[in-house]
Amino acid sequence: MPESPGSPAAAPESESESDADRRRRRAQFLRELNEAKELRDRVQPRRARAARMRQQMRMRTFRW
Repeated sequence: MPESPGSPAAAPESESESDADRRRRRAQFLRELNEAKELRDRVQPRRARAARMRQQMRMRTFRW
């Protein structure tokens, strides 16, 4: 089992590097997710419009 970054045996350099790796992987994932959503919206415009309408309705009825 790999050691968690918070374990005492982990070096501070490797901890910050893994944090940078995590941020880089997360940014890549979010870029790909956004690209997939845009592609889906182009391929299925009616479904995308319905999803936007549902989201707007959710935001209108949301209580702060």
